[in-house]
Amino acid sequence: MSTATSTNGHGSPEAARATLRGDGDEPRLPSGGNVLSSLFDGVKGLIASRIPPADLDERDPDYIRESLPRLWLLASLYFRGEVRGLGNVPEEGGVLLVGNHSGGNLTPDTIVFTLAFSTYFGVERAFHQLAHNLVLSLPGLSYLRKYGTVAASPDNARKALDAGAAVLVYPGGDYEVHRPSWQRHTVDFGGRKGFIRLALEQDVPIVPVVAAGGQETALFLSRGESLASALGLDRLFRLKVLPVSLALPWGLNVGDMLGHIPLPAKITVEALPPIHVRQEFGPEPDVDEVYDHIVRLMQDTLEALAAERRLPVIG
Repeated sequence: MSTATSTNGHGSPEAARATLRGDGDEPRLPSGGNVLSSLFDGVKGLIASRIPPADLDERDPDYIRESLPRLWLLASLYFRGEVRGLGNVPEEGGVLLVGNHSGGNLTPDTIVFTLAFSTYFGVERAFHQLAHNLVLSLPGLSYLRKYGTVAASPDNARKALDAGAAVLVYPGGDYEVHRPSWQRHTVDFGGRKGFIRLALEQDVPIVPVVAAGGQETALFLSRGESLASALGLDRLFRLKVLPVSLALPWGLNVGDMLGHIPLPAKITVEALPPIHVRQEFGPEPDVDEVYDHIVRLMQDTLEALAAERRLPVIG
């Protein structure tokens, strides 16, 4: 096939090629890749505009106090929640609570632990939970900010710890919370170690918080990592997964964007003794060594909690 040399009034083949490059008077049309990139950036900007800035003062102790009876009904009667070891959490000052994460986008372990923490320490004790940006941008979930939930970021965590709060983080994030149900007794942070660097930077203890039962509230089949990558969800929403599960009321549930009705699985949570990283690992700790130690402790505890369960869901 011969190369087209029509100038279409531009005077020469070189002028025509210059126009295609954008060097002439006529504007250059964006390539398909640039159009897609612009679309992604536009959607990301729309989502970002819906994410409220972290305001620790939005936590409302009066609202929490008034809602505790409803939360108690859900946590204690429906999930038969049991929380152990709250005496291991320092009574004051900043502390990083590091949990394993289960149950899809509706995380019953967080509900159960929040009730227990607020009851044990009182609603006046500053307590913040870090959540994925997408959660805080969804309609109808603004009430979470009254419980102290802020968008997950190092800056927000630092701000809360500087204020002397207890901060609950889930290093495994969406990767762990959507793991297949047959991996329900596995702690899987995906190698994320930022929480250790944060604890060292802020000089606060780490309290591991281990939960069992959440991954029995639906039948989680796949994280859907390949599907998420193909759809560009990582670029749009910082989501590396598009999970697939069997859950009420949808049956086959792809994405869990609308949530689901969780099965009434028994939820057990245990807080372990605090880890003062520099005291235990020296003034210049090896982050990898600390990570392996914490994951091993949590894994051993999760296996012990799993051994207490007779049947899935029933507990």
